[in-house]
Amino acid sequence: MLSTCLASGATTWQRIGVTTAPSPRRIGAEDSKTRAQLLDAAELLLLEEGYAAVTSRKVAARAGLKPQLVHYYFRAMDDLFLEVFRRRADENLARFEREVAADCSLATLWRFSADPRGATFTIEFAALANHRKAIRAELARYAEQFRAAQLQALSSMPAMARITELGMPPSAVLLLLTGVTQVMGLERGLDVTSGHKATIKFIEQAISQLEP
Repeated sequence: MLSTCLASGATTWQRIGVTTAPSPRRIGAEDSKTRAQLLDAAELLLLEEGYAAVTSRKVAARAGLKPQLVHYYFRAMDDLFLEVFRRRADENLARFEREVAADCSLATLWRFSADPRGATFTIEFAALANHRKAIRAELARYAEQFRAAQLQALSSMPAMARITELGMPPSAVLLLLTGVTQVMGLERGLDVTSGHKATIKFIEQAISQLEP
């Protein structure tokens, strides 16, 4: 249970967990340091070079381990990708809950959404999901859960009342904020940044006007 977003008269903001599909049976121990090294290496490769670069040999080399260990801890590469995603998704939701509990505001929501590494991570997994049915299902499940959490927080923000008066519902505000960051993340991957600074400046100025 998170603390209330508003100083007085606010509704309690309920924790919304991520419901994931049952994980495939692992061979290596889940709390193994080696397994954590492989997950870290796979995530870094995905962020730096894209999901296509995440092979068992490259992951092992990045972790400084033998390639056989990848398949010792993960039966298939899809299992590795799923664990990388689930680990980051759980951490992402927990961080969002902490930040909103500390400051339930549009500024917090924007700051969280504008994280470039988070945008890159989502874009890479969205691309991967086009080829992996299990990953697509997991990505969709988490996206729905996380969006529900964001909407619940957004609906409790004082600034949202002013925005609603203009005819814009919370769902539209959320899609605009997150959509902009996803587009910018996609374009940064292509070394296209035209208009990014102006857009960020406009959004931050609009937020500061809504939340003096």
